[in-house]
Amino acid sequence: MFVRPTNPISHRLARMAFIAACTSALIVTAAGPLHRYLGVDIEAAIAIFRYGFYVAVAGIALGLATIVPTRPGDRRRGFVAALLAIVIGAAGAWVPVSWFLHAQQLPVINDISTDTANPPALVATLPLRRGTANPPAYPGAATAALQRAAYPDIVTVVLPVPPAEAFKRVDRVATALDWDVVARAPAEGRLEAVETSEWFGFRDDIVVRIRVNGAGSRIDIRSKSRVGESDLGVNARRIRDFIARLKAER
Repeated sequence: MFVRPTNPISHRLARMAFIAACTSALIVTAAGPLHRYLGVDIEAAIAIFRYGFYVAVAGIALGLATIVPTRPGDRRRGFVAALLAIVIGAAGAWVPVSWFLHAQQLPVINDISTDTANPPALVATLPLRRGTANPPAYPGAATAALQRAAYPDIVTVVLPVPPAEAFKRVDRVATALDWDVVARAPAEGRLEAVETSEWFGFRDDIVVRIRVNGAGSRIDIRSKSRVGESDLGVNARRIRDFIARLKAER
């Protein structure tokens, strides 16, 4: 025999909260693939991402409002739905919130170079940047100052090997990092590559420059995003990883 719950309104609201939380998780998750695989404009994809956060907050709020009225006992129903709404909503909201909090701690720049006075020039990747939001030229002194303040450890690498050997090491590291190498020009001391992010499919262009430095080599690397005012520290992490592996390469 069906027993009607004593709290039908709270029960329905708890179910709505659960649906909202699940919907928010789907929206947040889908924002990246919509841009990467279906070609949705990046601004629209970010707007979808942000909308998913708002839906998650609504689900959490409804879950919190109904979790007490639907607590177990006296034929009350909806507690599990309210609890899941809070948990799933928090998970859906966490990704946008973490992005926002992370962005607040980083400079609003998208072009990182070990040599900010004379950054390595993009050559082979220039045609690939047509129509992208960020121009290929280095932004200038203001960006260099922000980089030095935020990432003082990102500096030129000097290796005690001739440029030909240095180029081989650079190439091996780029391959190990699974970069899409688009140009190898050992005679010019230049390697260029592209790396694509897993979720949104953001593409960053990378150029490594090798020059003679006495009996050794001077290696500079530059990593530049095609879209976005801030790279959320991705380019700096990429360069740090490259430098660490290059120094360990033998």
